[in-house]
Amino acid sequence: MNERLISMLKRYDELTELIQDPSLVKDQNKYRSVMKEHSHLSEIVETHKNIEELEKQTEETKILIQEEKDSEMKELAKEELKELENKLESHKEKLKFLLIPKDPLDEKNIIMEIRAGTGGEEAALFASDLYRMYSRFAENKGWKFEIMNSNETELGGIKEIVFSISGNNVYENLRYESGVHRVQRVPETEASGRIHTSAVTVAVLPEADETEIDIKQDDLRVDVMRAGGPGGQSVNTTDSAVRITHLPTGITVHCQDEKSQIKNKAKAMRILRARIYEAEAAKAAAQRAEARKSQVGSGDRSQRIRTYNFPQNRLTDHRINLTLYKLELIMQGEAAELFDTLKLSAKEELLQSSAGVSNESLDDDDD
Repeated sequence: MNERLISMLKRYDELTELIQDPSLVKDQNKYRSVMKEHSHLSEIVETHKNIEELEKQTEETKILIQEEKDSEMKELAKEELKELENKLESHKEKLKFLLIPKDPLDEKNIIMEIRAGTGGEEAALFASDLYRMYSRFAENKGWKFEIMNSNETELGGIKEIVFSISGNNVYENLRYESGVHRVQRVPETEASGRIHTSAVTVAVLPEADETEIDIKQDDLRVDVMRAGGPGGQSVNTTDSAVRITHLPTGITVHCQDEKSQIKNKAKAMRILRARIYEAEAAKAAAQRAEARKSQVGSGDRSQRIRTYNFPQNRLTDHRINLTLYKLELIMQGEAAELFDTLKLSAKEELLQSSAGVSNESLDDDDD
């Protein structure tokens, strides 16, 4: 950690000097990249300076306690020392997390897919509730979202919906939502009032740029058809719906929300790029992974990650044993506590994993 900190402090000085160069603004891409890195490192530098200042104050207060003759003043100094030590510990903890290498995917926009699973119409209604939760959370964060494809039921549920969310660090905040979400509640469709259990599957895909995923036209089969739906305005009378199949991987994407075939094809290509990108990223991660398996998994759509118990106003995330009795608020988009706790837990795991690898390396050296 010390070596990494020294390296980052040095890099910050280099970037600070580079920002003074007037020619930097001529290359806007480089300018944005430098400013973003400088902003990230400035938080590390500031936290490090605060730690140094707190350490200095702590030592001075310890000396004061030893030399002070007045008992009342000594007690005040002891109280001040306790506060300083708590602040120092808090800043050191913050610095540890800041020094964890950032995942380059964290800054990406996402494409999210929600599909009703077991439970029939109740699952479709809960899929609609989940979509509303994520869209409201996005609004609270100032993010933009766009529906790319949807398939609704006659009772207002959602069999499947695909939408994009763009903004600052979207993937970092929502990456751990992939998996099976289980709901327990009395369905609106259930006359006897029995609690019903159903499930919804969520997938979170980092959105890929065209430059990141090269898709050859020869590898695609494009079919056009009329849009389907529960009826009324949802059904188009022209062949505007598009289905694209990526022949090498077998991945198929269907889009029908737009009345324009061109717009549907463009959206389908965005979804296709994201799915191929996710598949390649998952493959690379699997190759890097060793015996350890992350508790806060992301990307495994078959894993049951969470239970929403409406009668008890309770949400339980099974990966980190987190239980919150504020389900009603969370479903309204007030989910920051949930997502922040997942992020923190994942970083703590990464810290422990890094420490474990370092210790193993030292043991190997001793051998």
